[in-house]
Amino acid sequence: MQKKKGFGDKLEAFFAGKGFYIVLFLCVAVIGVSAWIMLDGKGTDVENIQIDDLADISSEPDTSFVGPVAPEIEDDAALNEPEPVEEATDAIEDAVDTIHEEEDTEETAAWTEPAPIPQPMYVWPLAGEVETPYSVDALIYNRTMADWRIHDGIDVAAELGAQVMAAASGVVEKVYKDDMYGMTVVIDHGGGVKSYYSNLAETPTIYEGDSVVTGEIIGAVGNTALGEAGEVTHLHFAMTVDGQSVNPMDYLPAR
Repeated sequence: MQKKKGFGDKLEAFFAGKGFYIVLFLCVAVIGVSAWIMLDGKGTDVENIQIDDLADISSEPDTSFVGPVAPEIEDDAALNEPEPVEEATDAIEDAVDTIHEEEDTEETAAWTEPAPIPQPMYVWPLAGEVETPYSVDALIYNRTMADWRIHDGIDVAAELGAQVMAAASGVVEKVYKDDMYGMTVVIDHGGGVKSYYSNLAETPTIYEGDSVVTGEIIGAVGNTALGEAGEVTHLHFAMTVDGQSVNPMDYLPAR
């Protein structure tokens, strides 16, 4: 006589057979229904998505993207044309060469010997004969001092009060009274050349700093030169170049 099976034995037998697969199917179905409800609540049109559409999308190639296309070369002449970069380089090199040539020309010009400074034209400060010549290499007898001495200018004989002119244009550098030669005017002619007018009257007609032109009156012949008071009335005229005494006859025009 067989023993009657209880509920536990029947449940175990159910899961041991096809019952396990039935329960698994029901669980999957419940999960699927829950997922559909959630998607449908968010507005996703799941029903419109067809399996065939997905197949079509995956099978058709995407031709919307166009990649870079290599340029076509019509002929070989294009390959032989000079590049713009090469032309620009040649132009720069030509410009640099031109600049160097100009610099060389400027340097050559810089070393060119400058033209000599033109010397002014000189005139005699007054008309008259040379009473005592220029002499620095030989002694000349001085009647006033009664001795022999050098003479660093020329004495031009003239009447007392005769007008004295500037031998050349320049600027009056100094007006003073010399112990030996009396009232003296010094004119700077530029280039290191200066002229000296001595034995003038006490009151000259120009002042220090005045600009004078050739032949302008600067004073009159006087008798203020104590060292030459024994000589005839005259103008003592002297010149220097760079501070060194020179013979005025080398600058005055011949007559």
